[in-house]
Amino acid sequence: MINTSVNIAGVELKNPVMTGSGTFGSGMEYGEFVDLNRLGAVVTKGVANIPWPGNPTPRVAEVYGGMLNAIGLQNPGIEVFCERDIPFLKQYDTKIIVNVCGKSVEDYLEVVDRLSHEDIAMMEINVSCPNVKEGAIAFGQKADALYNITSEIKKRAKQPIIMKLSPNVTDITEMAKAAEAAGADAISLINTLTGMKIDIHRRKFALANKTGGMSGPAIKPVAVRMVYQAAHAVKIPVIGMGGIATAEDAIEFILAGATAVSVGAMNFVNPYTTIEVIEGIEKYMETYGVSDIKDLIGAVQE
Repeated sequence: MINTSVNIAGVELKNPVMTGSGTFGSGMEYGEFVDLNRLGAVVTKGVANIPWPGNPTPRVAEVYGGMLNAIGLQNPGIEVFCERDIPFLKQYDTKIIVNVCGKSVEDYLEVVDRLSHEDIAMMEINVSCPNVKEGAIAFGQKADALYNITSEIKKRAKQPIIMKLSPNVTDITEMAKAAEAAGADAISLINTLTGMKIDIHRRKFALANKTGGMSGPAIKPVAVRMVYQAAHAVKIPVIGMGGIATAEDAIEFILAGATAVSVGAMNFVNPYTTIEVIEGIEKYMETYGVSDIKDLIGAVQE
C-alpha cells in the first residue's frame, strides 16, 4: 500500500493535491467533472469582507504557454460565501481552505474573525492584493508589511494560516522568512507573475487593466526555483504551485521541497487535471517503489 497523505500544520490531507485559488470557484462548477472527495483540499476563490465587483473587461488574455488575468478578485463577500459555499463543500470528504483577500489589514481581520466560527481546515491569505494605504503596493511585496499582516492575522485566527507569497519580489527567501517569523503555519507560492500584452493591430492593451497576473506552464521553472529556495529557507511546510499541468510537474515541486501542490490555470484547459495529477503521483510512486510520499519531499539530490 502506498501512503499519499501529507500533514500541514496538523491538518491531514489524503493526498498533496489541491486546487489553485481563483481557478476552481468553490468547486460547484467542477463537481460534474471532478469527484471532489478525491482531492486533498479545495482552495476557494479569494473572499473579502464585502462584495468586490472586480476590474473592467477585457480581463483575461491568452499568451504563449499560459494566460494573463486581471479579474480583480471579484467575489460575493464573506456573508454570501459562508451561507452558500461552505455548506456546499462540507458535503464532501475533502479539506476546505478559504483564500482571504482585503485592501487593508482591517479588511483581512474582518474575514478572519468571521471564519473563526466556520468549519474550515485552514485559511490561505492572499497578500498579492494591492494595499490601499501603502499606495497600492501589495502586502506581499515588502517583508515588513508581510510580517505585520501575518502577525496581526495570527493573533485572531482560529485555524492555521497559509501565507501565499508573491513572486514579484527581489528575494523570495526574505519573504518566506518574514512570514515564518510572524507565525505563519505554512506558505504557498508562487502567485502570478505580473505581465502585459499589447494588441499590435489596435495598438491597445489586451487587458483593460493594462497589466495582469501570468499563470500557466510557462511560469513553472520560475516557480520550482522559488519553491526550492523558500523550502530551504524555512522550517514550516511549503505548498508549491505555478504551471502544474501533469503529475510529473507536481513531483518536481515535491522533490524541490513542497509538502503539497496546487493545480491552477490547467483547470481551465482540462477540468480533469487534478485527478490526473493524483493518479499520476500514485503511478510514479509504484514505478519507483516509493511507499510514502513524505520520502519524496525535498528529495532532490544536491
